[in-house]
Amino acid sequence: MDQIAIVGKPNSGKSLLFNRLTGLRQKVSNFPGITVEVKKGQVQSLILADFPGIYTFEAMTKDEVVSVKKFVSELENNNLKLVICVLDATKLAASLRLGLEVQYKAAKSNVPVLFAMNMMDVIDSNNLKMDFQGLQEALGAHVIPVSAKTGFGFDTLKQAMLDQQNVRAVDSTDFYNRSQELAKQFGPQTDVLFLRQSRFDRIFLSPIIGVLAFVLIMLVLFQAIFTWATPFMDFVEWVMNSLGATTAHFFPQGMVRDFVADAIFGGIGSFLVFVPQIFFLTLIVGFLEDSGYLARAAMICHRPLKWFGLSGKSFIPLLTGHACAIPAIFATRAVESPRRRLMTILAVPLMSCSARLPVYALLIAAFIPQVTVAGGLLGLQGLAFFALYLFGIVMALLVTALLSRTPLNQGEDAPFLLELPPYRLPHWQPLLSRSLNSCWQFISKAGAIIFVVTVVVWILGYFPGGAGHMESSWLASMGHWLEPILQPMGLNWKYGVAILASFLAREVFVGTLGTMFGIEGAEENMVGLVENIQNSGLTMASGVSLLVFYVIALQCVSTLAVMKKELGSYKIPTLVFVSYGLMAYLCSLIAYQIFS
Repeated sequence: MDQIAIVGKPNSGKSLLFNRLTGLRQKVSNFPGITVEVKKGQVQSLILADFPGIYTFEAMTKDEVVSVKKFVSELENNNLKLVICVLDATKLAASLRLGLEVQYKAAKSNVPVLFAMNMMDVIDSNNLKMDFQGLQEALGAHVIPVSAKTGFGFDTLKQAMLDQQNVRAVDSTDFYNRSQELAKQFGPQTDVLFLRQSRFDRIFLSPIIGVLAFVLIMLVLFQAIFTWATPFMDFVEWVMNSLGATTAHFFPQGMVRDFVADAIFGGIGSFLVFVPQIFFLTLIVGFLEDSGYLARAAMICHRPLKWFGLSGKSFIPLLTGHACAIPAIFATRAVESPRRRLMTILAVPLMSCSARLPVYALLIAAFIPQVTVAGGLLGLQGLAFFALYLFGIVMALLVTALLSRTPLNQGEDAPFLLELPPYRLPHWQPLLSRSLNSCWQFISKAGAIIFVVTVVVWILGYFPGGAGHMESSWLASMGHWLEPILQPMGLNWKYGVAILASFLAREVFVGTLGTMFGIEGAEENMVGLVENIQNSGLTMASGVSLLVFYVIALQCVSTLAVMKKELGSYKIPTLVFVSYGLMAYLCSLIAYQIFS
């Protein structure tokens, strides 16, 4: 099948256009650097390839270099029937500069270019005018007005993709001046759009008000994770409790009934209850991203992050790391400086990802009282949650500050360049789809691991004595071997087993505890697990030390694999795994002494 390339500047709506054409759900966002690899989809008899966004063919960042090399290679190898260059009608001059470069490169390989003029919904809503006929004649190529947000113009675009397009030879390489002339002659007068944007920027980019707004927004984010998610967590808990009780009655008393009630519903059920919190975390972060605010937050954070060997562009990978470290490490390709990219990769595992969320929520519910402070405005549990995320950020900054002053951090810095996207009201359909997809990815990726681990833990805890004889089980023997290491933190052997099991994936900790307490008759729900932890003799100091351990320790095989892929060596991932593990243990000991 013939292949068509889709190229354009970051944040031009390129990936949303690709999704609408193909029906796929590639991540889209109002921030540059989201697309980090070539994605392919099908439209009728055509293959569409969505290339990562570039500003120019003189690429600076790693993601741009990868995109430019791949695109040029496809052109030179005659693999493309057509190139669709997505233009941003609200920033026409900058888009046309890239468009002219694309047309110049494509003409060398005798490949036609079709221009898709995106953001027409913004142009129309502000009663702005464009001369499409004049622009088409000047470019010598079709220019199709579209809106990736509303779907306007897509039938015309699809037909143009199927039609034979002409190749326009480009003689001039003065792309900058030519793009300015074309935008001035045929483009809309967008001064009113930038005036509106500057009013908001005076607030969000202010050195004082902007910083206060950022702190307030982050605080509201973590409060919302607890308050908004609670009713949904209660519902999931009720469903799992009902299913467990109903299913158990179909089996006679004995090993099979114990396995169903304790291994399956006691382990996996105690994990599913945290999915609503993951949904609201990704939903709110996605809203901030799509609204255009996060780019301003990156600008605000650039100067302080620079002190710690990072960049303003490190902000988005670090924030993405609060959902999952894997896409966050890929997103570091947008960081211009190789040395700051390395520092960002090393900092990402210290961001509290969604896999830590069940551990935090469980231990906070067990040891932090559910009371309000500040006149009822803030919940103490929400503040504790915020403190854990803040602690991870502080540890990451300390690590990068130290490493940035060592021989590991050699090389020249690249300038910090970031295009501020316009403020937009997020499109709810892809936003909700993205949040639901994050929940599904969390369940599907972790579910198999959790099921296998909980079954193994249940078998080791059930045999050789059967139900009610855990103290003499194989699991107890393993746990008692680990107990001397954990006693300085006030933890017993059961928590040692849960920690050991969670080295494959952190979220296994909750399922393992649920399975072990389920064997001893705990209810298959969050309340029962919390009560069993509270009755197990674990003190608040031990709970805090355990939380500190999970903030720092790198317990994710997938993260280590991606680090190896991006850095091209096992050396740094191995050093990070060992050093973060030792640091987590030492900090946990200190935390236990402080809170004892």
